[in-house]
Amino acid sequence: MALRLGPQGTGAAMSPLCSASELAARLRGGEAVLFPTDTLPALATTPGAAQQLWALKQRPAHKAVILMGARADDLWPCLGQPVEPAWRALADRHWPGALTLVLPARGILVEQLNPGGASLGLRVPACPQALELLRCSGPLATTSANRSGEPACTTAEEACAAFPGVAQLEPVPWPTPSGQASTVLAWSDAGSWRLLRAGAVPPPDGAGVPL
Repeated sequence: MALRLGPQGTGAAMSPLCSASELAARLRGGEAVLFPTDTLPALATTPGAAQQLWALKQRPAHKAVILMGARADDLWPCLGQPVEPAWRALADRHWPGALTLVLPARGILVEQLNPGGASLGLRVPACPQALELLRCSGPLATTSANRSGEPACTTAEEACAAFPGVAQLEPVPWPTPSGQASTVLAWSDAGSWRLLRAGAVPPPDGAGVPL
């Protein structure tokens, strides 16, 4: 483990730089961590510690966070219900990649990541470093690494400045992300896709425009 100087090089808040296994251990101990993805850097915790994400980001409580995993098969059981063939088909086509699927779900994970809701957002990132961590840690509650209402961080240095003292995945510098958020598609009660946010992946025909 190495240490990164805090903002402006003062050393006032050191951010540990950790291997995937070291970061997974910190996550199991209840810490929040930072790591790169293919779109934007992520701030993450285990699902049971997800309340930290709202506190650290100063994020409105009604905004859900998503569940990120190393493989689709790690995420499907988290829904707590049967998986529709259409969900598998889209995941097979775009995961790993910049697509978040918001799917009907039930159980404790919904309460932890989407309080008061009935769905979970799922994604498998196309970033080798992120996938290595997720294989060590299991699925993680994640959100973009920025304070609510502020521009998204795009580098490890910016993430350190936004969240001093929060451990980061090594090595740094991180791979350059696309800088474009993932496309977000939700499964509707009518059995079709609805576009919630346009992003890097073109939505399927008939998904409509973002609400």
